[in-house]
Amino acid sequence: MTEFIQVHILTSYPPSNLNRDDLGRPKTAAFGGSQRLRISSQSLKRAWRTSEFFDAANNGVRTKGMGTYVFNALTTGHSLMDLINEVAEPEQCNPVMAEEAAEPIARAIAGEFGKLKKNGLEIEQIVFFSPNEIRNIDAVMAKQAEPTADDLKLLIKDETAVDIAMFGRMLAAHTDFNVEAAVQVAHAITVNKTVVENDFFTAVDDLNCGDGASHLGESEYGSGVFYIYACINKDLLVSNLGGNLELANVALRGLLEAVTKVAPSGKQASFASRAYASYAMIETGTQQPRSLSVAFLQPTNSLEASIAVLRNTRDRFNSAYGACSDNVVEMNVLTGEGSFDELISNI
Repeated sequence: MTEFIQVHILTSYPPSNLNRDDLGRPKTAAFGGSQRLRISSQSLKRAWRTSEFFDAANNGVRTKGMGTYVFNALTTGHSLMDLINEVAEPEQCNPVMAEEAAEPIARAIAGEFGKLKKNGLEIEQIVFFSPNEIRNIDAVMAKQAEPTADDLKLLIKDETAVDIAMFGRMLAAHTDFNVEAAVQVAHAITVNKTVVENDFFTAVDDLNCGDGASHLGESEYGSGVFYIYACINKDLLVSNLGGNLELANVALRGLLEAVTKVAPSGKQASFASRAYASYAMIETGTQQPRSLSVAFLQPTNSLEASIAVLRNTRDRFNSAYGACSDNVVEMNVLTGEGSFDELISNI
């Protein structure tokens, strides 16, 4: 039976604007009849997968601009991987190709991953490329010739990048190479009622301070304790990684470190709102997963109360449905119970 890992996190953020809407305001959601701050799952996943806790060597690259990178690699003789990784002094791997010869090759390679924009090298749909796929492209470019049909078999289904294995990939042009996400992430919401507040600020010219403020501005922010929920299908993760259990376990540790320690980067310079999780609960088992967000339909006003309500809701689900997991491990920073290493040992 499928093994699931459910992650329940409570993280308190001071005044901040971690995830903005189209007007620059903190994102919100109505929940239980009151306004809550919200961090979208997309924002959370990007912050996690680009953090130091994910090994860049096992991560993919998400871009529309692969055709341009291929073109630049061909016309400079540098490897595609070096250009993507912004190596300061990239190695000269191939002869420099003329632009008129490089463009059709770049179009053919990029076009294998999706439809190109008219008269350009950019792919219409953003695409996740695994490191092995990028190495495949490098090998095709090294031939310095228009790629054949066999050359263009660049896509890889198994043994894919860790972040692709976790968060999935959708290719409209090649659905056989889609990857089902092994990690599901909910939008994080505050457990408390929130009000988006305004910060009116001024900037003073150091060399002309006699005239008062040289700039007036306004920004918006909010604060609260966020409930973060993620569900991991471990069997699917291992399958997506070509059966590599060791790599899956390394990836899970990196994910859990990111979930408990990494915040989206929005307005960090203005608010310095970095925070670690104050409470974490990891549930494992083959039972059907369920979020515990219902615990916060009635807003809470303290971290202690939030932890108590979350635990009580878990116990009531267990009482109603039977054990909803086989094993539970908790870390409570406020009381000193548990540790991060104990959380890791549960996955």
